[in-house]
Amino acid sequence: MAQTRKTATKKARKSTTTRKAAAAAVVPLPQFLQTAGSLTLGQRKLLVDQALLLLEQNYVHLQLKMAMHAVNPLQRLRVMRARMERQNAETMEAEWIFHRRMSSIFHSVRDLHTNYLLPAPFAGKIAFLPFMIEKCFDSTGEHYLVTRTVTGYTAPQFGPGAEVTHWNGTPIARAVALNGAQFAGSNEAANLARGLESLTLRPLVIQSPPDEDWVTLSYLGLDGSAQELREQWKVTTNLPPMTDLDALTPAAALMGLDLDSDEKSRAKKALYVREVVDLEQGQSSAQLAQPQAVGGADLPTTMPGVFRAREVTTAHGTFGHLRMFTFSVTDPVAFRDEFVRLAAALPQNGLIIDVRDNGGGHIYASEFTLQTLTPRRIAPEPVQFISTPLNLRICRRHKDNPAGIDLGPWFESLDLATETGAAYSAAKPITPEDGANAIGQTYYGPVVLITDARVYSATDIFAAGFADHQIGKILGVDDNTGAGGANVWTHGLLATLLNEPQPPDPTSPYEALPNGANMRVSIRRTLRVGELSGTPVEDLGVRPDSTHQLTRRDLLEGNVDLLDAAGALLAAMPNRRLDVSTSLTGTKLTAVLDTAGLDRVDLYLDDRPISSEDLTGRRSASTSST
Repeated sequence: MAQTRKTATKKARKSTTTRKAAAAAVVPLPQFLQTAGSLTLGQRKLLVDQALLLLEQNYVHLQLKMAMHAVNPLQRLRVMRARMERQNAETMEAEWIFHRRMSSIFHSVRDLHTNYLLPAPFAGKIAFLPFMIEKCFDSTGEHYLVTRTVTGYTAPQFGPGAEVTHWNGTPIARAVALNGAQFAGSNEAANLARGLESLTLRPLVIQSPPDEDWVTLSYLGLDGSAQELREQWKVTTNLPPMTDLDALTPAAALMGLDLDSDEKSRAKKALYVREVVDLEQGQSSAQLAQPQAVGGADLPTTMPGVFRAREVTTAHGTFGHLRMFTFSVTDPVAFRDEFVRLAAALPQNGLIIDVRDNGGGHIYASEFTLQTLTPRRIAPEPVQFISTPLNLRICRRHKDNPAGIDLGPWFESLDLATETGAAYSAAKPITPEDGANAIGQTYYGPVVLITDARVYSATDIFAAGFADHQIGKILGVDDNTGAGGANVWTHGLLATLLNEPQPPDPTSPYEALPNGANMRVSIRRTLRVGELSGTPVEDLGVRPDSTHQLTRRDLLEGNVDLLDAAGALLAAMPNRRLDVSTSLTGTKLTAVLDTAGLDRVDLYLDDRPISSEDLTGRRSASTSST
């Protein structure tokens, strides 16, 4: 007992130290901005030149974006570069204006994979207000409620449930729309979702700092009274990313990640879910040695920053609810196996998989998980490079997989593109089909997937695979996902691919970026399979089978109405079960099946068929082979 108390005290002391350190790092926005602004004119020219290179030679969606959104980022960069030739150190524009222009050009293509990443001191920092705002609906229209506050923050009649009416004197709905236009997503639902998030939280590596030093908020207090507060923007250090995206590693090369969502997800954890930060010891998506439960009703998990699993009682029955916050992990098989373990511990009569706010991550983790929910064989989504000389050079260097990133499947088609005139390479899957079907179905009950407009990248791939393989129903709180369909690489990774393995390419056009600046680009576009085979995910997204507008009870009482809506879908779906036990006597293998809702079971041994059992009208069957 004494040892237990000592350990608990040590943990509490460590937690307190972590919290104090986080609080000490918070500074007002104006103070932080005093440290910014050291790029020379030459360094700015280099950044523009490298942005032109990436968008012209590597960016797979360029023609789609120019046509769909009537934009021309290349011309904007060329004009910007030409005007810089007429500037000098004394006449060049302020650095914040330069960053704003660069960010605006990248944002114009409405692709959350393709970003200008600000240099020091912005990288790794977040600007925030000490509360979160979310939108709900009722019979009178839409409402914007405070749903979270930073621990210790107080204001008159302010807290979860207070309703925001105006933002700096602007009606809140209009302020959200204006902000969404600045940080645009691929569709209107994504624009509004990101516009709302960015009102109170800005990852400074990817979004320009707020123009205002403080915000004036008008709201209806918890007692219904009209209130107003003025709150200053503050800046702090974000939690570290899971993966070094510049490194020459499979994890970096296999990312399908909305960096904005990933940065915000880590920031929300740091600001509002400190118990998870303490469990992960400040790392992101950490895998614990022993499962731990965050909430009292949650199942213990080895990945508390990735999963939340619990049993939920709805008006239509009791089901499992499995929230997946991110696919951003280094070990996709461990992700899949933890998903399987948690799903097996939940009710088997129906599973609600909730991927709202999930900005993606490791594409293998996304597509490896689909097999566990369906008897169908999974066909991973194929991807394509755009046909350019530079992409060909990269694929030629890695066609024989010398550094663990195999680009051989795309090389031949790119090599022939000059002769064939093909705009894109052949479409080949990133995820190995064997891995996507390695263990097969493990959960046999009906499944509902909950999505929203912040679903992006590898999570868009997961939702597309869920729909294309007819796994279950999709329930959206928005009328589309974020519509991000690509594998994304950084400038740093692209440069490394031409320099590794040794010797480096002496004619590489990639140059080191100054002050820790970076850029990301959609490098391979993803295509649907099944009935929509060949359709791009980018800009089109995955539309749900039905929608549910979040209510006040959803925001303040744990999504009760949303879960009821999901429960209604599950209750109307067929309920299936398959439990298998085996025994081996000498050379005789006996399999005993306990089933429900199945017409037939086919048995395989070492991938060879040995028996097919018709189960109509039977709850169990047995078969044996020698």
